[in-house]
Amino acid sequence: MNDKTKKHIEEYLKNRVAGFGFAPVERFNDAPKAHHPDKICKNPETIIVFAIACPRGMLFSPDYHLYAMQRIYHTVYNKLDEIAVELCNVIESSNGNLAVPIPSYAPLVFHGMEPWGMLSLKHAAVNAGLGAFGKNGLVHNPHYGTLLRFGAVVTNVKLPGDDIKEDSPCPEECNACHRACPPEAFDEKGNFAKLTCLGHTIKHAIYPIALKDKQGLKHIERIINTAGHNYWLECNECIRVCPNNRK
Repeated sequence: MNDKTKKHIEEYLKNRVAGFGFAPVERFNDAPKAHHPDKICKNPETIIVFAIACPRGMLFSPDYHLYAMQRIYHTVYNKLDEIAVELCNVIESSNGNLAVPIPSYAPLVFHGMEPWGMLSLKHAAVNAGLGAFGKNGLVHNPHYGTLLRFGAVVTNVKLPGDDIKEDSPCPEECNACHRACPPEAFDEKGNFAKLTCLGHTIKHAIYPIALKDKQGLKHIERIINTAGHNYWLECNECIRVCPNNRK
């Protein structure tokens, strides 16, 4: 039955996405408890991860690279979410199968003031063999560099996992992303400060109001997941300078 289900999954995805992979739930043993697959799907066995590529041309637009990236990202997010829902229905067409889609972006879960996804799609992509973490903290794919955006489905169907890519995608001597980072989100050891990056990069008109108002702080998760969903991008320097995106 699982072989048949896997075939249906592969047939559905192969002409819709740039790549996909399978990760057994055991590969998520180190995930934070609140973001483990067993919090998302009953009796999870497999996380199916898939990706859509953003066109490289957006990186080289002389004046409109941020405009292009903002619209491309949100177009891709919507498409990934649609694919995730449809894939769940493909999986559940067999009796007893359960599947839950992972949002490609929002809704986010807030711990204090730090936003988290229901499941880390970057870690899921690595666990499913779609790439490896680079020095900029992004997932680098051998063909697409860091230009993939990810979606996923958690299911109770047990499927074999794909091989994980072990090698670092970045040349040892390359630190282009660290040098180019305007808010200096990387320290001298290469550690990445997520909130430093987000505070500089992600902009929305509602944010200053939400953060200054007591009721806004109380309901920050609801505000960001509704009014703040379609955010503006202020920076993409680590992606623009990465040699892996110029292949």
